[in-house]
Amino acid sequence: MQNRYYELTVTLDAQYVDLIADFIMNLYDDGIEFGKEKLILRSENDLTYVKDALLSLGSEIEPPIKMEITLEEKENVDWIKTYQESIQPIEAGKFYIFPSWHAPKEDLINIKIDPALAFGSGHHATTFSCLQALSDVVKPGDSVIDVGCGSGILGLACTKLGATVALCDTDPVSVTSCEQNFALNEASYKALWEGSVDKADSTYDVVIANIIADVLRMIAADLKKVLKLGGTLILSGILDKKETAVAEAFSDLSLQRRIHKDEWVTLVYTKDSNGEQPE
Repeated sequence: MQNRYYELTVTLDAQYVDLIADFIMNLYDDGIEFGKEKLILRSENDLTYVKDALLSLGSEIEPPIKMEITLEEKENVDWIKTYQESIQPIEAGKFYIFPSWHAPKEDLINIKIDPALAFGSGHHATTFSCLQALSDVVKPGDSVIDVGCGSGILGLACTKLGATVALCDTDPVSVTSCEQNFALNEASYKALWEGSVDKADSTYDVVIANIIADVLRMIAADLKKVLKLGGTLILSGILDKKETAVAEAFSDLSLQRRIHKDEWVTLVYTKDSNGEQPE
């Protein structure tokens, strides 16, 4: 262990945390610590290249994303151990989400997730709310697709409920993480690919999309296309101030449940018709 390490802190609006984390993970292989409006990276290697990439990204996006970025060199401590100690197991619906350095829990469905890549560990309000919804929706024998699967935690939850699961993500790091977490839980999936829902060649009883609001609107037609008649669509990653815009894109479906946690909204729809609007 070196005597010094680098700590990069990114402070930004909560609605952009997941987006910027995804961008960072294409550059940086170690763990990211999540805060409500903050991301923290630690490494024994200089993180200036990540800082520069974020500054460039923030100015290129329209409108620009305002980020406060600080990079400090600090005296080394066992920050991996400190980080692990900060990750506590959680209960969400029927599920108990725990890292491998904790023990499983009786009477709940156990999912082991080591948050080395710092996303999809169940602690974020969007993932937590999805797990609550899945606890009530998914039945043995259901076919499920998890769009934007991240760590694979939601697909894992459905597998443990007896469903057959397909997963996809446009981020190759997420695809790899998903593979690893299914292996960690000795679980299997039917299909996993890099890309989005437009590559699906089937329809599903349950469609899950825990992404950001703007992307949900962009792929609304594809999500509805792969949802079976009578099926359930779970949308999350929606900042409450963007809920109306998302709801408009899915107004041809029937809203069954709304979960509001912190500043995030999860919407549960059913498809009661073929989705065609009268002229």
